Amino acid sequence: MSTHAKRERLLLADLLETTGPDAPTLCEGWNTRDLAAHVVVRERRADAAGGAWIKQLAPRLERVMTEFAEKPYEELIQLIRTGPPRFSPFSLKQIDEAANTIEFYVHTEDVRRAQPDWAPRELDPVFQDALWSRLERTARLTGRSAPTGLVLRRPDGRTAVAHRGVPVVTVTGEPSELLLFAYGRQNAADVELEGDKDAITKLHESKQLGI
Repeated sequence: MSTHAKRERLLLADLLETTGPDAPTLCEGWNTRDLAAHVVVRERRADAAGGAWIKQLAPRLERVMTEFAEKPYEELIQLIRTGPPRFSPFSLKQIDEAANTIEFYVHTEDVRRAQPDWAPRELDPVFQDALWSRLERTARLTGRSAPTGLVLRRPDGRTAVAHRGVPVVTVTGEPSELLLFAYGRQNAADVELEGDKDAITKLHESKQLGI
């Protein structure tokens, strides 16, 4: 049985192939070629990928990203489809599922929702619950720099506190949409916000959500 991460990986590869290398994405400054290069570097160049979090490695990451972005686009897509090499921790099913389910879901939506003719896709309840489980564990991390208090709420009433503070903004939506909101895609997420009007505006415009 395919894992959620594997399914989203293949969906992302197919979508990147369909849209081509020059299509826009929700990742500021990146087109689909840049996003494809990011995915490949993250899985195959651990020596550089840490530059996303470690300042000293940032120049190396930029160089390696440029190097991979210059590869043939079809090669990048094939590298995404085939997955990480054996020596990569991501080649282990448990790590792949834990680390890549969100990664590939979010990036798939980064491509889909940047296109003018995009439409919502139906996600099965099992996958929604899987996304919620991961969101509960990462909510405090993604919301740590939110400019307001932040509570994420499913339609059934279950909640996760992403940031303690006042005033509080409550964001309601399906787990998949809450995940996009929490990972900095506020303007693309299908959610409802409740709370102080000024706080909602600050939260919607915040560049501080996400990892």
